[in-house]
Amino acid sequence: MRSHLKKAGAAADEDFGWRRAWSGSAAREGVWSNIRSAEVMLLQLVSDEEAAGRASEVMALVKDHLDKDDPRRVRLARRLRSIISGEMSPSDRDLMVRALDAAYNALDDELARVRSLRNILWTATFLVLLGVAGLAVYGWFFPKSLSMCFTPKVDPGNAGRIDVVCPTAEHPNVSARTPASELAQPRDILTVEIAGLAGAALTVIASLRHIRGTDAPYMLPLASAVLKFPTGALSAFLGLLLIRGAFVPGLSDLDSRAQVLGWAAAFGAAQHLVTRLVDDRAQMTLAEVGRTTDAVIDPERAAVRESNLLGETTGASGPPTAFEDGAGPHEGPQEQERVREGAHRDDEAEGSRPRAGP
Repeated sequence: MRSHLKKAGAAADEDFGWRRAWSGSAAREGVWSNIRSAEVMLLQLVSDEEAAGRASEVMALVKDHLDKDDPRRVRLARRLRSIISGEMSPSDRDLMVRALDAAYNALDDELARVRSLRNILWTATFLVLLGVAGLAVYGWFFPKSLSMCFTPKVDPGNAGRIDVVCPTAEHPNVSARTPASELAQPRDILTVEIAGLAGAALTVIASLRHIRGTDAPYMLPLASAVLKFPTGALSAFLGLLLIRGAFVPGLSDLDSRAQVLGWAAAFGAAQHLVTRLVDDRAQMTLAEVGRTTDAVIDPERAAVRESNLLGETTGASGPPTAFEDGAGPHEGPQEQERVREGAHRDDEAEGSRPRAGP
């Protein structure tokens, strides 16, 4: 125990400097992991009365972090009433220690998944931002190669002159022999990306109504929201590039600079179609902290297993003795009577159905 507490203190006092953004969260996990390990060891040394007093707390942690059909959870649920009443055996203490250790290990794994997803989102944000900045720099020095200028339909009465529309300027009555890319400006791509950022900002504001607060030590919703900004700038550039290449039928000719920027903002907001999947993944990962993973992913299958286990651990002549989720020992006579009445009605319904065969 002293060794674990010493490691926790060393991790808490360590100065990471510029590495704190990446290593600080892992250090916090190390602090709590060592404290929990010391707490598990302490449970082996306390008196029977204190261990019995902590039985309900251990059961609550087990219910939060272990699957419904975990054998340690099932056994602890069966023995919980006896432990609380003072009838604790050495095997019961060992069961509590192992169940608490498993619950804490599951909690550490859940927080590690949150931290891993947070790091992935920040890395993806940095890479997309790097790509967006690279496009802007390249377009600044080589504007003709990534031209965002459009040529509206030529007036039949004046076929020798055309209008060229760029994100930063409009050029009317230009010779038809002049390529539109010759009039591209260094600020065109940067202007398109800024319009995409503005469109992405609207989606971020709209998505705030779905974001819930979390007690996890990582700002996962923030990382998911920040990813939208560079993604909006990139989608605005790619969307106008597709329009200029006549990839979208009917949108190959934009008539004014306002239309160009408007479509850039629209494509920037359209990034939500992709990033909302990231938001869903982030919310699901946060929901798994403090809840059994199986119940989050497939609640129907977990409910089926719960019903099967209930049928295996109950008898026809008596009330249910245990539930694998720990609910059994805390139920009163009224709840048990309702369970028996429900089972009796199911038997009657099954008997009234027509049966095939002789």
